[in-house]
Amino acid sequence: MALELVGGAALGAVFEKLFAAVVDASNKATQFESSLKKLEETLKSINPSILEMKKLNDELDRPKEEMEKLIQILKDGEKLIHKCSKVSCCSCFKKWRYANKIEALEDSLLNFFQVELQAQLGRNNVEILVMLKSNRFSLSNRGVSDNFENLGSCEATDPPAFMVGLDVPLKELKRWLFTDGESRIVVSAPGGCGKTTLAKRLCHDQQVKEYFTDICYVTVSKACDLIGIIKKLFWHNDEQVPSFQNEEDAVNQLERMLKRKVESGRILLVLDDVWSGSESVLAKFKKISGYKVLVTSRNEFPEFGSTYHLKLLSEEDAKTLFRHSAIPEDGSGSSMPSEDLVNTIVRCCKGFPLALEVVGRSLHGQPVEIWRSTLMKLSEGQSIVNSEDELRNCLQSSLDALDDKDIMLKECFMDLGSFPEDQKIPATALIDMWAELHKLDKGGIYAISNLQKLCSRNLLNLVVTRNDANEIDGCYNDAFVMQHDLLRDLAIYQSEQEPIEKRKRLIVDLTGNRLPEWWTKEKQPRSSARLVSISTDEMFSSSWCNMQLPEAEVLILNFNQTEKKYELPEFMKQMDELKVLVVTNYGFCTAELTNFSVLGSLSNLKRIRLEQVSIPTLCNTSMELKNLEKLSLVMCHKIGQAFASSTIQIPEMLPNLREINIDYCNDLVELPEGFCDLVQLNKLSIGNCHKLSSLPEGIGKLTNLEVLRVSACTLVSKLPDSMGSLHKLRVLDITGCLRIRKMPKQIGELRSLREFHMRRCPGLCELPSSVTDLVDLKRVICDEETAQLWECYTHLLPDLTLSVPEEIINLNWL
Repeated sequence: MALELVGGAALGAVFEKLFAAVVDASNKATQFESSLKKLEETLKSINPSILEMKKLNDELDRPKEEMEKLIQILKDGEKLIHKCSKVSCCSCFKKWRYANKIEALEDSLLNFFQVELQAQLGRNNVEILVMLKSNRFSLSNRGVSDNFENLGSCEATDPPAFMVGLDVPLKELKRWLFTDGESRIVVSAPGGCGKTTLAKRLCHDQQVKEYFTDICYVTVSKACDLIGIIKKLFWHNDEQVPSFQNEEDAVNQLERMLKRKVESGRILLVLDDVWSGSESVLAKFKKISGYKVLVTSRNEFPEFGSTYHLKLLSEEDAKTLFRHSAIPEDGSGSSMPSEDLVNTIVRCCKGFPLALEVVGRSLHGQPVEIWRSTLMKLSEGQSIVNSEDELRNCLQSSLDALDDKDIMLKECFMDLGSFPEDQKIPATALIDMWAELHKLDKGGIYAISNLQKLCSRNLLNLVVTRNDANEIDGCYNDAFVMQHDLLRDLAIYQSEQEPIEKRKRLIVDLTGNRLPEWWTKEKQPRSSARLVSISTDEMFSSSWCNMQLPEAEVLILNFNQTEKKYELPEFMKQMDELKVLVVTNYGFCTAELTNFSVLGSLSNLKRIRLEQVSIPTLCNTSMELKNLEKLSLVMCHKIGQAFASSTIQIPEMLPNLREINIDYCNDLVELPEGFCDLVQLNKLSIGNCHKLSSLPEGIGKLTNLEVLRVSACTLVSKLPDSMGSLHKLRVLDITGCLRIRKMPKQIGELRSLREFHMRRCPGLCELPSSVTDLVDLKRVICDEETAQLWECYTHLLPDLTLSVPEEIINLNWL
């Protein structure tokens, strides 16, 4: 029963308060249950009539005093319901008296709507017909066959009387709209963030109404009817509504009509709540020039126009909105919650307007004990999404829309719940998961495409900290995903709807050593989950219980340990189908990872990603990871020690390794020489290792290498001469290698090289003449100084393109 449904600020507010009070009381005051349920149904039935009355009064500019009697009835009704909630079950007289009062309230409402409101509606309809006649419009020349009453109004209804956090967005949108170059704008944000409220406030802004001679507001929703929208626009502009042959004919006639209208002033068209799948409809409006269009949507439509991202509320605005919803204006209630209690609950809502309103309404007028109980539930991990249907349904509708087109997108969204809240999710970790779990391409193109699609639907934020990252073949080391906590909670809620034995995803969040009841049973349930995620905090003792996970293909271990050892669980030995292992320490310091011997029995393991762990014992055993294809080490310590202490040769331990990623490993001084014997290796990526001074000369033995990335390794001063043997190398990246002064003469032997990334190499002062032998080189991505070194060779390399991208400093990865 949102405010906008009942229309009007004052009337809407009191109607909603009464309805909320009735619903709340019917759950608590069981002695009046039948009377309250009957009243609740009456309120639902009169809601459409209130909306119609308000709309007609606005159209005819009727005095607001006409609705004051109804407003007073509703206010008195709210006070009555609050009193009913306090009536004791033992007081028979009071129960009888208040039951009669509830019945009298219902009679008053019915009498108003059956007598007075019907009279007002009849009078207003007569006035509308008189106005049409005086303006020389008959029903026939406006298209009576289309039933003009069903076309609806193109006027924006009043926004809620109380709004916060919209002053800055309103100011910025007006600046965009008042600029000649901006003709199409998409206001994008997740559901429940206030897009519609912002659009309505914009339409009622005095400056906007003075700037535009005509403002048309159309609610589109999920089923987008192009011809229906165009008919509304004809009716709104006092034009005859034609019978259109098809959509193309409708667009053409609309264009001709708008051209006539534009001659007399500016036009603004607002399309509210446009869903994914409406791209073809927006494309039709894009063809028509001469007017401005503002679209609100949960999605982005970059092909249509500029995107304005509506942000979540600041902490101060969130507190203001919550207080308005939760705390009675007159300060009434059993007791007032403390400031700390209010602030803590507000923080749990994460700036989400709908969450603040929903939780606030649920606590409105409640005793402080109820507030504390709510906070306790939230503190213990129970999400607002689990308990508040209105919020969950709003968020769920965005997720349900994915089913219509691409079920795989929904599966990818659900997987994001496997990572801890408020933490960045490396794009490479998702690529590893999805390559095996959903059989997406192992290069990552389809995986990143899915992330882009989810980002365009505001279901996540994709952060790329390097502006040419997408240009490096298959390298997304500098891309991260962030997801709002409530959306993560939605994914987890969906995953938990099935019994543990049947879940696709098993997500376990352990606090201290408190294990779930099902985990400690003597006979544990046999899980069929293909993805398993276990998160532990710093109090966890690493004392693992046994788990039966015979079908799990992906295991994610998230922990928070500082200067302690973290032991891989023994139950991994029975995970015969395991293909991907992701282990991440979210503590402030590096923790040592132990018990690597469990990996030796995992014959299907293909990908390992370790982050912020020390791995000195990685190779202490004689285990062979025969099917391992990719090894990623991020912020790991003692890599050199790990491989130097190996009891078997690295090629015997990793015979099929095809990709190595090493990032932010600050104690890596030299690359283990054994890596140069991994003849199957296709990709070698080393980034941000600031103690690494050189690459081994034996790197030339990697004859199958296709991608070599040595990025932001600030002490590396040269590349090995043996690089000339890398005849299959397609991509070479030395971005940020500050000390490199020249390229080896043998670089001309890299006949397969197609991309060369060499930005931020200020020490580079010359190129060998052999670069003219790079006949397949298509692109060099560099800065202006390096581009000058290449210009004297470009005439000998006609297919070469020099790209100098703008340098973007992005610290979002922090």
